[in-house]
Amino acid sequence: MIETVEVCPVCDCKEQKLYLTCRDHTVSGEEFKVKQCTDCGFRFTSPRPAQAAIGKYYQSENYVSHSGTSKGLINKLYHTVRRKTLKDKLSLINQLHPRGTLLDVGCGTGDFLKACRDRGWAAKGIEADPVARQKAQENSGVEVNEDLLTAFKARKFDVITLWHVLEHLHQLEESIIRLKQLLDKEGVLVVAVPNSNSLDARIYHEYWAAYDVPRHLYHFDQRSMALLLEKHGLKIAGIKPMKFDAFYISLLSTKYKYGQTRYVESVKNGLYSNIWAARNGKNYSSITYIVSQ
Repeated sequence: MIETVEVCPVCDCKEQKLYLTCRDHTVSGEEFKVKQCTDCGFRFTSPRPAQAAIGKYYQSENYVSHSGTSKGLINKLYHTVRRKTLKDKLSLINQLHPRGTLLDVGCGTGDFLKACRDRGWAAKGIEADPVARQKAQENSGVEVNEDLLTAFKARKFDVITLWHVLEHLHQLEESIIRLKQLLDKEGVLVVAVPNSNSLDARIYHEYWAAYDVPRHLYHFDQRSMALLLEKHGLKIAGIKPMKFDAFYISLLSTKYKYGQTRYVESVKNGLYSNIWAARNGKNYSSITYIVSQ
């Protein structure tokens, strides 16, 4: 089942052009097109598997956020860095809001949920993948629901987090509307996504691992994120860089481009990307957006 994005989710323009063609290096080996809106410049994967058909593109031990695998040096590095970033994420939400209720959307296998629960947050989760959802419930010991659009009808949350999740959601606008409904009036929405205007995206182009087609349906930059949020009455209150991502994405990108990981090149380009971003509008490989109403 394949679907085509006819209207830009950000500005509703119907005109689009081909930006590039990427291969799914993780699961299928298939090629997918990334289109660009001719008005606002937003990039998105189209045509793409429909929501009912996307599941098979996550079914791989190489998809580390769902499988939890530690096989291979890159995955070992991923887990080492994740332990550090878990502490950073907890530190960030504790700075943004006193401990209260938290919803983690796309919680994967539940590591962040567990960390939040252990630090006094009343945490809940959303995870569409049934295998990952089961692992998350076992790992965290908290309630994890399947569908953002139907779960927690009568609840409000002080903090809602989406760590590299928004780019996966088929029903993008409906999801933004639902997130706003679930967010307490004084609450904070935390959204982390790859940045397709980063230097490492420009270096690796169609081999840039953060395109991750077809799992990544949308390819945000700062302008498109601001426009999308403003469309739904939300605003960006701040941004935070995710500096480790430049190195991790560069490691995967060299593997995709050359058939083997080039460690020296990856470290060099990850470093260059972060230095360039600091001088060019904070266009880091991935960005965490702090969002308020």
